[in-house]
Amino acid sequence: MTTKDQSIIQLDFSDEMKNSYRDYAVSVIISRALPDVRDGLKPVQRRILYAMTELGLAPDKPHRKSARIVGDTMGKYHPHGDSSIYDALVHMTEDYSLNLPLVDGHGNFGSIDGDSAAAMRYTEARLSAGALTLLENLDKGLVPFGPNFDESEKEPLVLPATLPNLLINGTTGIAVGMATNIPPHNVSEVIDGTVALIKNPDITTKGLMKYIKGPDFPTGAMITNADSIEQIYNTGEGKLTIRAKTEIENSDNGRKNIVITEIPYTVAGNKTKLLESLVALTKDKVFDEIYDVRDESSKEGIRLVIEVKKDRNIENLLNGLYKKTAMEDTYGVNMLAVKDKQPITFTLKHMLQEFVLFQEELYTKEYEHLLAKAKDRLEIVNGLIKATDVIDLIIEILRGSQSVKQAKSCLIDGITEGITFRSKKSEKDAATLSFTERQADAILAMPLSRLIGLELLKLHQEKDVLDNNIAQYLVILNNKEELDKTIIARLKRYKKQFGVPRKTELANVSQVKYVEEIKEEDIYVLIDRFGYIKSVDATSYSRLSAETLNDYAHIVCMRNTDRLCVFSSAGNMYQIKAMNIPKGRSRDKGVLIQSLCKIGHEDALLYVDAETLFNSQLLFTTAYGFVKLVSGIEFDTNRLAIASTKLDENDYLAGVTLLTVEDAIAQDRKVIMITKDGLSLGFPLTEVSELKKTSRGVKGIALEKEDLVEYSSVVTPDCEEVTFEQTKYNPKKIRNRKRGAKGQKAQIRLS
Repeated sequence: MTTKDQSIIQLDFSDEMKNSYRDYAVSVIISRALPDVRDGLKPVQRRILYAMTELGLAPDKPHRKSARIVGDTMGKYHPHGDSSIYDALVHMTEDYSLNLPLVDGHGNFGSIDGDSAAAMRYTEARLSAGALTLLENLDKGLVPFGPNFDESEKEPLVLPATLPNLLINGTTGIAVGMATNIPPHNVSEVIDGTVALIKNPDITTKGLMKYIKGPDFPTGAMITNADSIEQIYNTGEGKLTIRAKTEIENSDNGRKNIVITEIPYTVAGNKTKLLESLVALTKDKVFDEIYDVRDESSKEGIRLVIEVKKDRNIENLLNGLYKKTAMEDTYGVNMLAVKDKQPITFTLKHMLQEFVLFQEELYTKEYEHLLAKAKDRLEIVNGLIKATDVIDLIIEILRGSQSVKQAKSCLIDGITEGITFRSKKSEKDAATLSFTERQADAILAMPLSRLIGLELLKLHQEKDVLDNNIAQYLVILNNKEELDKTIIARLKRYKKQFGVPRKTELANVSQVKYVEEIKEEDIYVLIDRFGYIKSVDATSYSRLSAETLNDYAHIVCMRNTDRLCVFSSAGNMYQIKAMNIPKGRSRDKGVLIQSLCKIGHEDALLYVDAETLFNSQLLFTTAYGFVKLVSGIEFDTNRLAIASTKLDENDYLAGVTLLTVEDAIAQDRKVIMITKDGLSLGFPLTEVSELKKTSRGVKGIALEKEDLVEYSSVVTPDCEEVTFEQTKYNPKKIRNRKRGAKGQKAQIRLS
């Protein structure tokens, strides 16, 4: 192998893909999608708040353009695109998404209706008071910093959060192979639960729930399965059912209104879609009880009004709305967060324990910082006080010194060499001086105003304060109980500052039962040759022209409470509820029948309503020439898809004929079978046996090799010819062939 060849590294492709994907997955999990259990923030949120701190955007400072904040965040800390950063910034302003918004937005930052925020060049922002609970003491070295993406800046790896942000604001995020969905909680309840855990580390989840009763969503509403909350808190996973809060009011003309005052958290930021879904259900007459739907929301709160027709069952209608709209929705809880660069599903107690441990670490570092700072200041104050007692000597040293360095050496080490003194006594006293370097610097920088009596008094008072503070700091650092008291005291201040009453009601409500109030009427189901289906009422059908009706291959008249039965070439029967068939106008195309049942790519041979089917007989004919009669009552089932007949391998249905009552009674009806090769056979219908749907049938025609039955029908004696669609199919591929295969019209004259 040449030198050039030795520089080539050979890798297994699958191993390289596995390693690369694993690295990508870990990066998404740790560095993008999941929050840190300590401060409850994703990296992008943490970087935005830090960038805003660097810009000096405190709550008492003016707002700054969002574009500037996004630019600083992207350029210094988060090079992942401005839209993702701005989206995260907008989310932190939403009081309908967060119990404690972290950013104070100025301008159009969207709304609960679903309106999007204005472009970042138009909006402004600054930190909120709530954000300070995460950023306080950031400059005291309490949390680790690391290099940014290009190592040109330093950024905090976690913020010194002194409030349980992860539980208060919750979060949602989708990583690779995992997702997090932590619901928000009430500020006061979370603080009370944290305090209870600090006082009693052995407290159980049930004990914590005396304080933290359950999630508290910013949009309020009601959790209807409160009994599930304890299991969710014990496992970190589960489902909550959230229901909108409603009121019943009297309206005009004897009507009543259902007024939605609080919406589920799952549709926060999407209220307009909820309203549109209510309007659509009204237009489609799914709820015939509804007279009108309107939005009367204002700054005072949400108010969606559903006006109900006179003398209708409002309770039943409400149950229907809960069942068919987002007025009742499911919130999947998954309390997944990152700890020590590992994604972990936390229980309620475990999550609070991690926060308390983080607080103990933060407060220890904070008071160590305060102690060191107080000791440094006390050293200087003691030096200044000591200096005022020998101020004349110090002035003499300064006047006699040739340089500041010389004077400083004398103050620290008593070196008098080269300094001119007025007397030997002064020189002897100067040799006894022993100030520290810090004290010496402070003395040399001390203004003469410090010699005023009042200033001297202030120095002594400051010394007393520092002595007391140092003693207090030492007590806190050397006594865990005192440290806990300090943590609790700050948490209680936050409770007083940010605490609000609970918004979300907790209840245990049984699953709603809705009885559909359907006004029975005749409808016409129209199916074109491409398989598009729709329904029209009798009045609309009467207005359709003959030319329009010619466009439909099948027209079935039925009741709107009945079911449409569809028989396919693969030997299956599918049922479609009439109420599920979309109503349309003459110009509407309808929907593909596959969207209403599981017919797939099979050919539909017969469409019939269930009421007619159950009172009739069916003639089945297969491509291999088997025939049988089956009573329609055999297909009376609630299952939406069943096998309608037994077929040999590769065989398929060539025809399914619904016999009228007249056909069944008459003795002169004939069965006509026509093959692909153009052969035909006719025999009396009375010779066909009635069998079960699970049987194969009896041989009706002897076929040559490769020949197949193409068409079958029941005809009267006076029928002279039949016309049918002639197709060329490979029977071995019948179950895979596409619908609507092209064919040609064929006419067979009957002799």
